[in-house]
Amino acid sequence: MSSEPPLPDTAPAGEFSFRRIAIPAFGPSLLFGIGEGAILPIVPLVVRDLHGSVSMAAFVVTLISLGSLLNNIPASVITMRSGERGAIVAAGLWSALGMALCLLTHSLAPFAAGCFMVGMSQAVYNLARQSYLTEAVPVAYRARAMSTLGGSMRIGMFIGPFVSAAAVHLYGISAAFVVGIVGVLCAAAIGARLPDLEHAVPAGGPAAAPATLRSTLASHRRVFATVGVGVLLVSAVRASRQAVIPLWADHLLLAPAVTSLIYGCAGGIEMLIFYPAGQVMDRKGRRWVAVPSMLIIGAAMLCLPFTRGAVTLLAAATAIGFGNGIGSGLVMTLGADHAPRHGRAYFLGAWRFLSDVGASGGPALLSVLVAGLSLSGGIAATGVMALLAAAMLGRWVPTHSPARR
Repeated sequence: MSSEPPLPDTAPAGEFSFRRIAIPAFGPSLLFGIGEGAILPIVPLVVRDLHGSVSMAAFVVTLISLGSLLNNIPASVITMRSGERGAIVAAGLWSALGMALCLLTHSLAPFAAGCFMVGMSQAVYNLARQSYLTEAVPVAYRARAMSTLGGSMRIGMFIGPFVSAAAVHLYGISAAFVVGIVGVLCAAAIGARLPDLEHAVPAGGPAAAPATLRSTLASHRRVFATVGVGVLLVSAVRASRQAVIPLWADHLLLAPAVTSLIYGCAGGIEMLIFYPAGQVMDRKGRRWVAVPSMLIIGAAMLCLPFTRGAVTLLAAATAIGFGNGIGSGLVMTLGADHAPRHGRAYFLGAWRFLSDVGASGGPALLSVLVAGLSLSGGIAATGVMALLAAAMLGRWVPTHSPARR
């Protein structure tokens, strides 16, 4: 058991302090991001060393995302039965086992299985941490908490490859997985110190019927069909942007170093503004960030095919990074806003499933559009998708924040 005092289910905003949960809540996200970021650039290289083809290397990388996508609903069951803290610890241990399998094997099939295990742990960890903060943080601070959660993970993913590069330079390619294992195990150790949540028991009246996955999906089907579809589009656009910038830079015949610099500048902008975006969502409302985020990305995507060099591409990429950065934590915040008290993990599991479907389907749709039309046509279609997401979120996301309502 944790030595920390328990937190109430819905702590009053006046008594809440981020400082109390900062390290146990956000520290694991940073470390989990470092652990996974350390291995992601190395996975395709190891597949090639194991005599896998280029297409097989791409498939094994995809297995990580596929493991997360397919395990979102089972992750909700694990979280409901084990609790948020237990699920976070289990996710860290399972990810470490998957990385250990990748480290110790000399065969392609077990290596692919280890990568799939890492993806599975992503689903459990992401759902459990979101579910925990939904309860632990008052509504008035919710968007800032979710933005910080997403930002800490991004910072970890940014740091991980640099730590991995140093380890690989000194000790060889397998050292990347040692860095990953240390990162996720440290995340599990800190996550084990999360303060317990006190679940309030209503005084008098009949007890609420136990929530099930089917009942939760049925009672919230309208939310999934409206805001949920908008979130799917948001995730598709965000995932596609990661491929759009390098592809267009290659089309412009820019040097790889210049492409990396442009991509890094866009990522740096994203990491700088996640907390101010959360403040705006808390104080003004989710719509004040959701709609501008997609409008900015959509407009920048539509302008991208008209860029003709490094400077203009940098301007468009920076705009895309800014639009994506102000939307940091948006999907998690909207999910937390709509999640019920009973069956919350089931709801968030389905919510994350929609998000992951968009994240997986966006790049796939982009590749189809590029093959059928052209690269500029595919990028423009992604921009139109962003504008459609802005319209849907503008229609279904409330104007004011839940705290003000």
